[in-house]
Amino acid sequence: MKKIGLLPRIAIAITIGILLGFVAPMWLAQIFATFNAIFSQFLGFMIPMIIVGFVTPAIADIGSRAGKLLVVTAVIAYAATFFAGFLSYFTGTLTFPSLIGGEENIALVKESTSVLPYFTVEMPPLMTVMTALVLAFMLGLGIAFSSKTALRKGFDEFRDIVSKTIDTAIIPLLPIYIFGIFLIMTVEGQVGMILKCFLKIIIVIFILHVFILVLQYCIAALFSRQNPFKMLRTMLPAYFTALGTQSSAATIPVTLRQAIKMGVREDIAGFVVPLCATIHMSGSTLKIVACALALLIMHNQPHDLGLFCHFIGMLGITIIAAPGIPGGAIMASIGLLQSILGFDEQMVALMIALYIAMDSFGTACNVTGDGALAAIINRIFPASKSATDELSAAK
Repeated sequence: MKKIGLLPRIAIAITIGILLGFVAPMWLAQIFATFNAIFSQFLGFMIPMIIVGFVTPAIADIGSRAGKLLVVTAVIAYAATFFAGFLSYFTGTLTFPSLIGGEENIALVKESTSVLPYFTVEMPPLMTVMTALVLAFMLGLGIAFSSKTALRKGFDEFRDIVSKTIDTAIIPLLPIYIFGIFLIMTVEGQVGMILKCFLKIIIVIFILHVFILVLQYCIAALFSRQNPFKMLRTMLPAYFTALGTQSSAATIPVTLRQAIKMGVREDIAGFVVPLCATIHMSGSTLKIVACALALLIMHNQPHDLGLFCHFIGMLGITIIAAPGIPGGAIMASIGLLQSILGFDEQMVALMIALYIAMDSFGTACNVTGDGALAAIINRIFPASKSATDELSAAK
């Protein structure tokens, strides 16, 4: 199974879970409900660790670079991410109720499973999500402006430990976790309606990805005075590479090469592309917001603008430097889904399945958009001695 990608494994798990759910006895459903309850506890324990482990070194690395170039790049990247989140929210509020609300008995979807586990093991997290975020920012900024290196190395090693835990304990068990969720949903008779909604949501999100890339390159074309569609065509190798790697970091060499071919100066591209690979998350944010909104509508829970303003604002920060593994952004955002939007275990599992089903497309949207941001920065900071000095200081 290790030779099979995460998405195929999850697809297999969903298929088997649905098929087996039609004939599975209650005791089998309860066994997987027990596994899911324990795994959910472990996932909850890991959430603050993921935030501290990844956000702290990311802030330390970004904050250690001085100059206007860093500030302008970070502001534009965050603005693009923030805009993508609100585009997704407003599009979803206009389209999802008609796509989801029209399903028969949709308001009767249960918020918690009726198949109870035999037992569970409590694993309370060491801190809340907000405490973890504040601690990560305090430590990250402190490390960035300190001349000491011991703490920086310590958090780099802690990040490696958390990444290894995700890679060896969480990601491999996700298909079993999702298998259990779909097995239980089939036993309860909910799966048909949910899968129909999933397909509609995926189509809407894919259209939004295309729209936001075209919009980003139209804006970039105003700065660079080029044909936006020609620019976008130049970046297609980065898009298709990201579809395969599912990692912004792994796609950096291709993104960098194509940005230079698009006319971005090598020094600007060399700074902006690696930085945006960690802080520009338009595609991921768009997906997470759309999926979260859809699930809230499905479960007839509040989804007002104020709630999502809070969620989107925190999401743009939390998924900074999401680990370079499939589903890294959704892992980093689970805490916000639970603490701000009130997601339960079943909703989190559905969120993971829905997100990972489109993980490649979100990553591809992120890295392709990095080229547009690089073109904008290239125009804002024209070639000059002072600009070269700024880049040297930033690097």
